[in-house]
Amino acid sequence: MPVSLKRFLNDDQGATAIEYGLIMSLMTIACIVAFVALSAGSDGMWNKIQNLIGNALQ
Repeated sequence: MPVSLKRFLNDDQGATAIEYGLIMSLMTIACIVAFVALSAGSDGMWNKIQNLIGNALQ
């Protein structure tokens, strides 16, 4: 077997890049889930502030 073919078969740099890509995609999914949860939880707060400001301006 030629040396270059052995070197190619033993090279694992592509696997590292794929692992980093998977980690990044999991982190992105976690951030999206967190943002959705925070926006749903803070919606009531912003509505309350809007009502308080609206009442104060009347």
